[in-house]
This record gives sequence, structure tokens and C-alpha cells, in this order.
Amino acid sequence: MPENIDEIELTVFDTETTGLYPDSGDRIVELAGLRVKGKERIATFDMLVNPGRDISPGAFAVNKITPEMLKEAAQITMVMPRFLDFIAGSGLCSYNAEFDLSFLKNELKLLGLPAISNIVIFDVLTMAKKLMPDLPRYALWFVAKELGVSTIQKHRAFADVEMTWEVFTKLKIISQQKGIALGTICYKI
Repeated sequence: MPENIDEIELTVFDTETTGLYPDSGDRIVELAGLRVKGKERIATFDMLVNPGRDISPGAFAVNKITPEMLKEAAQITMVMPRFLDFIAGSGLCSYNAEFDLSFLKNELKLLGLPAISNIVIFDVLTMAKKLMPDLPRYALWFVAKELGVSTIQKHRAFADVEMTWEVFTKLKIISQQKGIALGTICYKI
């Protein structure tokens, strides 16, 4: 990874799901990404996904995605190859990356496709905990508020991508001020 993170392309991404547990059958219902390099927005990706199953009441309470919204949505068989093309050649950035990656991994497994590998991951939640260790909580909306991000969290994939990118951008500045290289915060899968 280059020393200057602004020299590489990143895809900030997020999922909305039917529930919290991919190993128990929960699936992706929305997948979004924002491809960036430095401060430049390169491309966007945002698709609803028909999961072929009901959304749990808990997930609906958060994301407000209804069965009617998903009725005509594409199947994951159509969405995942497009998303993989979208992220090709970029690093990934997500808030609570383990959650989102667990759903991507599950969907790829169900499709008989290889897992995402050899890619740099920036978990913005981990960055926030390391760079702002005294916060009383680390929900995305709370960290955003503490950093002066005025966007309201809507718990829809692309809106959360936008908020995550704003938080990531502010955390990059804090890491520079503290002399902490972002390469020490990211990991590779």
C-alpha cells in the first residue's frame, strides 16, 4: 500500500440485510458503494436485491425496506457480479467491515464464487476506536456527530456509504495530526 492513502482508489461500501446472521440464512437486500480516489468521487453503485425471503421485523425497523420495494429488484445472481466489477482494483472501506464482509462472503459462497481476497480493508469503526478512544459509543451516527458531520443516518446503504466516507475523510485528518499511519489501521484479506 502506498504511504499516501489518497493515491489509491477505495470503494466505500455498505449492505442492508434481512437480519444480522448470514450463517442463519439472512441475506443482502441492498448493496451500495462509492468509488473514490483522494477527495474525488469516481463512481457510484446502489442496488436493491430481492433476497427471496422475508426481512426480519428488526431489520425492517432499521432500514425500512419493504417487500414491495424488493418485489421487482434483481436477484443476487445479477447484482454480485456487477458489484465485483465495480470494486475491482480498489481497496474496500466500510463501517464495521466484518459485518458487511460476512454478508458478501456468504452471498459469494451461495453463488459458488470465490471469496474476496488480496484486498486492503479499512474498517472505519476500528479507525474511530483507535483515533478517538474516549468516545462513550461508536455507532456511525454518533461518531459522525462528534466529527461535525451534519448528515443524518438513514440506515439505507448508499446514505450510510456517504456518511462513512465523510467520517473516513475526517479520521484521515486526525490520523495525520496524531502521526498514525493509516497502513497500521487497515488489514488485508
